[in-house]
Amino acid sequence: MENTTNHPKVEQLIKKGVRVFNPSTVTVGEEVSVDRISGEKVVLHSGCKIFGSATLIMADCEIGYEGPVTVENCQLGPHVKLKGGFFSHSTFLKKVTFGLGAHVRSGCLFEEEANGAHCVGLKQTILFPFVTLGSLINFCDCLMAGGTSRKNHSEVGSSYIHFNYTPDQDKATPSLIGDVPRGVMLNQRPIFLGGQGGLAGPLRLGYGTVIAAGTIYRKDYLQGDRLLFAGSAFKKQQPLYPGLYHAVKRIITNNINYIANIIALRIWYRDVRSLFFGPDPMEAGLYEGALEKIDMVVAERIKRLQEVADRMPQSIEVYRKVMKDRALERPQQLRREFFEHWPSIEELLKGYPAKEGNPEKMDDFLNIIRKGIDEKGKDYLGVIQGLDNRETAIGAKWLQGIVDEINSETLRLIPSFYAKGSS
Repeated sequence: MENTTNHPKVEQLIKKGVRVFNPSTVTVGEEVSVDRISGEKVVLHSGCKIFGSATLIMADCEIGYEGPVTVENCQLGPHVKLKGGFFSHSTFLKKVTFGLGAHVRSGCLFEEEANGAHCVGLKQTILFPFVTLGSLINFCDCLMAGGTSRKNHSEVGSSYIHFNYTPDQDKATPSLIGDVPRGVMLNQRPIFLGGQGGLAGPLRLGYGTVIAAGTIYRKDYLQGDRLLFAGSAFKKQQPLYPGLYHAVKRIITNNINYIANIIALRIWYRDVRSLFFGPDPMEAGLYEGALEKIDMVVAERIKRLQEVADRMPQSIEVYRKVMKDRALERPQQLRREFFEHWPSIEELLKGYPAKEGNPEKMDDFLNIIRKGIDEKGKDYLGVIQGLDNRETAIGAKWLQGIVDEINSETLRLIPSFYAKGSS
């Protein structure tokens, strides 16, 4: 634990204008920069603990209204309300709110007006604007988009779980609920995940999807605009073969596509979002924090997929033992190629900072954004929501082109991927 000498830093914040209730109960680490905490309408309630040299708190933030809060190396944009819980190595953009008992760990990015009720557990989670989480939720390793406003938003019902750890003891399980190319345009139908349910990652859901309460959903459903219920096709018991990775093709596909979408989001922040942050050091710090979280997610997903690739020789052995004289060559070849070509796949995925996509579509869309900023100022939500269908289509095609390019280039490195009978 770093040195957390209390009173000098607390006194500096009070002199700066921060409202501190019961200063003797508030702890601010020596490594915390007072310059990165605004003195304008910032409120620290009793029991707050602030740690980390990367911590940034902008104007009109309120921390600890419902219970003690620990903030560790987080960046809080303006008007953020963290009412109670633990928050570490995550970034919160304008008007994000979390209730009592939140447990938010590293690699999370919450965009404008995203919010969670009480007792929400998150890690490596990205929520697009307006996305709402109910109470008693565990929702790690996923991205959720959809919705157009606070009144028309994607939502996760209370007591929901994203199952992100498999019996094979891996976490190559990220789920894409919506997508990046269309989701960032803030013009898609919301997605609703009914309470007392769950998703077994890795999976993909399309916009307009509603999953009925009490449903554990295990498949991809890209069409959207449907009410989904749990199926009952599974046997009450069946053999278990640890290390088999029966659905390895789907695991590869969904992981690569997830990474491709996160890379597209990184490019969106680099080329579009950057236009909405001013030169002020606080705004620059918030922007840098968001980029860092996206990079953390990419690195985590590559690491988790590598762990599966490393297990493919063992998977081949298990497959042969299970199938015996019925073993086919194509499933074995798929696993073998995934393992052997992983270094090339990893190199390609780590080369994302150089990606740009179609230059013509990018330039056309950036000109549209600059025009919107000239008319409306640096109001991100206002500018994006003000785009017409033709303009959002240009931007979505640009970003989708990046996703498609990464998917194509990566899967091309596994020649047997497209062969029938590989799984």
